[in-house]
Amino acid sequence: MREELEKLKNELSNKIGASRDLEDLEKIRVQFLGKKGAITLLMRSMNELPASEKPLLGKLLNELKQAASRELDERKLELQEQLRQKQQEAERIDITLPGRSILTGRRHPITLVMEEIEDIFACMGFQISEGPDIELDYYNFEALNFPVDHPTRDMQDSFYINKDVLLRTHTSPVQVRTMEKMAPTLPVRIIAPGKVYRRDDDITHSPMFHQVEGLVVDHGISLADLKGTLLLFAREMFGPERQIRLRPSFFPFTEPSAEVDISCMFCHGLGCRTCSDSGWLEILGAGMVHPNVLQICGYDPELVSGFAFGMGVERIAMLKYGIDDIRLFYTNDLRMLRP
Repeated sequence: MREELEKLKNELSNKIGASRDLEDLEKIRVQFLGKKGAITLLMRSMNELPASEKPLLGKLLNELKQAASRELDERKLELQEQLRQKQQEAERIDITLPGRSILTGRRHPITLVMEEIEDIFACMGFQISEGPDIELDYYNFEALNFPVDHPTRDMQDSFYINKDVLLRTHTSPVQVRTMEKMAPTLPVRIIAPGKVYRRDDDITHSPMFHQVEGLVVDHGISLADLKGTLLLFAREMFGPERQIRLRPSFFPFTEPSAEVDISCMFCHGLGCRTCSDSGWLEILGAGMVHPNVLQICGYDPELVSGFAFGMGVERIAMLKYGIDDIRLFYTNDLRMLRP
């Protein structure tokens, strides 16, 4: 029996030493110390031995079991350390490699153009005024000379919340609110930037877009003042060589009204695909404030006059940066933000 135990001990030591990983070691433990393991079965067979042999054999079996447990634990620690070292090596960071550049945020083209427009008019003495995106029908239409049920309202297809409340279709309501608040104080000289909403959606229109509208009211304001203001704006925004022209148009809240074009910066007025071979690009609408609007807002149209204009910020950005589809502004494509 002593020789058998010695042989078993040597076999166990050899297998433990040859184990390659924790899974192998666990199989060895089960083979020798499990419920049906070799050492466990020997301990159970002691009942069959003579009483005189039990003390000595029991001592030898206990020593073998303790030695087996000790060797298994020691080998387990060794294998765990080897595994840890392999993991560390696999996860090791090579600090000699060049670092990855951090993606920094940039302002959106709409924001850049909006701020540039605000800066240009601020230098001309305009103040910035704001109003609510959710507007009353009165301020969005009626006070701007859009009578109820009049066909002129078809020019601006709107998102209504109820019959008296809608998402504003332009920032012109800010002009009305400002004049109501200031009347009869003069002069009034503001721009009104902000979001507006219309039921349009194609490569040149968006259901939500941005506008900047301007208003000047004072004694003796003329169409020449309007043209001079817009010429200075066009040259500051698109270059000192720009020219402008005013074409007759119609807006309910101005009279006379005009569409304002700038000379094409791509072909310098010679005609190209961008300007449809006309040499001109439309950028905004403008006109002299309608007497009805002045009167509704508390000013006497016999004593004062004014001009107003409005431009789509996306339209200005598309011309400035050569963007051919307004929907690109809202697709969250980071290439739009690259310098």
